[in-house]
Amino acid sequence: MRPASLSSILDKEFLGTLEGHHTPVMLWGPPGVGKSQIVAQVGVRHGTPVIDVRLSQMEPSDLRGIPFRDKELVEWAIPSMLPDEERHGPMGILFLDEITSAVPSVSAAAYQLILDRRLGDYRVPDGWAIFAAGNRQGDRGVTYTMPAPLANRFSHFEVDLNLDDWVAWAYKNNIDERIIGFLRFRPEQLFNFDPAHNPVAFPTPRSWEFAHRALQKFGNSPNLLLGTLQACVGPAAGIELKAFVDSLDQMPDLDAILRGEDIKAPKEVDLQYAVASSLVGRAIRAKGTPQAAEVYGHILNYAKAFPLKEMGVMLVSDMLRAVGDEMFSVPAFGQWAQSIGDIMLYD
Repeated sequence: MRPASLSSILDKEFLGTLEGHHTPVMLWGPPGVGKSQIVAQVGVRHGTPVIDVRLSQMEPSDLRGIPFRDKELVEWAIPSMLPDEERHGPMGILFLDEITSAVPSVSAAAYQLILDRRLGDYRVPDGWAIFAAGNRQGDRGVTYTMPAPLANRFSHFEVDLNLDDWVAWAYKNNIDERIIGFLRFRPEQLFNFDPAHNPVAFPTPRSWEFAHRALQKFGNSPNLLLGTLQACVGPAAGIELKAFVDSLDQMPDLDAILRGEDIKAPKEVDLQYAVASSLVGRAIRAKGTPQAAEVYGHILNYAKAFPLKEMGVMLVSDMLRAVGDEMFSVPAFGQWAQSIGDIMLYD
């Protein structure tokens, strides 16, 4: 399932704790696709804490607690990391990450916690949702087969990659527009992992964020840039990205486009993707300023300049996701919509 849909499901599951309808959710997927980040974003949207428990690093006693003697009885000291209404608040998310990498004795200790929301005398507060995530067995990670009793305690979703969702996330998080343009041009490189070859560095949403950081640090050091990009996303993808970045000196004048001048779209397809991603970035930076409507109008007018109408549709669709419905009030939007004929704007 695409990340945007999973985010909506997790939102509803989180709110379902208030009505007694919550079901623990298990997210499956290969490394680097953003499983943990999807959960973290739910916490941010709702302004609630996320307690991230890495079960792969746990012993059974870390969950159950440590026994101590109280007169003639043995009591259990409840681990401080587990949700507590007084310390952590009445609502939140208990996130059991790397659950498929936990040794069987630890996953067995989690059975009661996940289904019954309790462990011995400890009880998970009513307003807390339980989410988990892990890699699949074919992903060459340290994984154990999930026992049937544990699997039956979750609803299960597999994280599918979706470039539009990643692009929307990338613009919101100020990822370098050159990487966005490159992945629009080469969408198959968003995730390219072959477990049979067991690569060290390979393209994933996580490693493209690393490549973004490399561009910021080594962009002015041409002799270092290629090696650092390859260290993030692998040899082949690093070479492709470096070549893409080097070609951008042939891009048209973006400032002239935003002034409304008549600028032709480049013939090279890779440069068209770069121009489109850069213009979306300019639209985002103009949002909330007095010049926003004017900037949007000039970008919409330029969207008609691309030889392929689909390129203009991609540009306007990404801009709509980034700046919102205020774009509809710009007169140039209606003119652009008429120009695309039978091509529909997608959400």
